Amino acid sequence: MHAWPASEVPALPGSGRDLRIHDTATGERVTLAPGPVARLYVCGITPYDATHMGHAATYNAFDLVQRVWLDTKRQVHYVQNVTDVDDPLLERAVANGDDWTALAERETALFREDMTALRMLPPQHYVGAVESIPKIVPLVERLREAGAAYELEGDIYFSVASDPSFGGVSGLDAEAMRLLSAERGGDPERPGKKNPLDPMLWMAARPGEPSWDGASLGPGRPGWHIECVAIALEHLGMGFDVQGGGSDLIFPHHEMGASHAQALTGEHPFAKTYVHAGMVALHGEKMSKSKGNLVFVSALRRQGVDPAAIRLSLLAHHYRADWEWTDAVLAEALERLDRWRAAVSRPDGPSADALIEEIREALTDDLDAPAALAAVDRWAAAQAAEGGTEEGAPGLVSRAVDALLGVAL
Repeated sequence: MHAWPASEVPALPGSGRDLRIHDTATGERVTLAPGPVARLYVCGITPYDATHMGHAATYNAFDLVQRVWLDTKRQVHYVQNVTDVDDPLLERAVANGDDWTALAERETALFREDMTALRMLPPQHYVGAVESIPKIVPLVERLREAGAAYELEGDIYFSVASDPSFGGVSGLDAEAMRLLSAERGGDPERPGKKNPLDPMLWMAARPGEPSWDGASLGPGRPGWHIECVAIALEHLGMGFDVQGGGSDLIFPHHEMGASHAQALTGEHPFAKTYVHAGMVALHGEKMSKSKGNLVFVSALRRQGVDPAAIRLSLLAHHYRADWEWTDAVLAEALERLDRWRAAVSRPDGPSADALIEEIREALTDDLDAPAALAAVDRWAAAQAAEGGTEEGAPGLVSRAVDALLGVAL
């Protein structure tokens, strides 16, 4: 599977600083200090509907992570998956009278278009669940051989008891885990499981549903969590720098993925740092495909909204915050974009050097994008009020806003 084209990241004078960011697993802010190549895995979409603002906010957060790393002159090895076979996708295809593969391909293509328009940096490896099945099957077989997995009526389950570190990502107690498991695709009430929280690794073939050769596992398809583990281990290995996604993935997805990988390898941790973006609401409820309360990036683009304004709408909120999409949010972003573009349209202006350092400092402080926007606002206000004498400063500001915030002026 191919990703989307990369927009050029302008080079800036000087060098950025190491990123300090909130780690979900410890609850503390940590300093990320990767080697020359920083390794990032972000969980991708299940492509049964278009990219909504909640998706966009999540991918914007991890785009900022990449931009901070690139500003320190590191390379970034970024991997993202596509869950192109899963129950919600199959259910939507049946409801629409659609072919599930055509639906997945169509929505994945639209996602790529949205990411391109928003200037999100693409992953080096963009990998689908279906194409990963030959890698997934041996991992499930290894877990079963090691006693970390068991069969139940043809399905294969992971035993959470096999990982002594289980619970270390979310920090939740068993009751909270059980409630979230039921809400988020698990089956804690299924009789015969060793532990209600045990997640499925391999689902035996069901009538009318797609299945693949599972070798000793029998025909079927993979569970959700093992998909990301197989892809991450293949392309990043254990102990990569950041595992990212929305906060709704903390449990069960990221918790289970960590345990799968740690039981497979005997190594710890799966990821050094877990970073999660907040949820975006509409009319008081979290945007959700199941609820249908969605604002789509593609719909805004069809209405003629500048993608740079959409991106500024996202940047106006701290990545870990839960916030609500409103017409006022977009109106403020459109007005800000106009002010910034007017400010950089002149040949000279106030010095850009201090502004670049302010943006860098804000982003390295737990990706404080709102503080970065405020710094650019102050520069634009000074330009409008009294201008400046530094020739070329507006062009440098424009390049900095593009390089560090992903907004083309």
